[in-house]
Amino acid sequence: MGKRDGYSRPGFFGEINHYDAKGHKVGESRPGLFGGMNHYDAKGNKMGHSDPGLFGGMNHYDNHGHKTGHTDPGFPGGANHYDSSGRKSGHSNPGLFGDWNHYSD
Repeated sequence: MGKRDGYSRPGFFGEINHYDAKGHKVGESRPGLFGGMNHYDAKGNKMGHSDPGLFGGMNHYDNHGHKTGHTDPGFPGGANHYDSSGRKSGHSNPGLFGDWNHYSD
């Protein structure tokens, strides 16, 4: 299955809060203007964004607009993550209370 790297939880205002495996907040993602998400570190610095892909999933970009990878729907109900070279780098599975658990491969 891989080592659990952290988890994400929905916030009160549409954002998603990200935590490391020890429960320390490492960042958040906020809805963007056109259906994507903007990503910030724990200090509020913008780190990049994700936009919906043409055939589903999400494409991920750094703060300079360079594609860093993509995420595709997994089975059953999870998500598979890939780096910029197309190699699988991890996966996420839904938790019990709307959380997502993240794992590296």
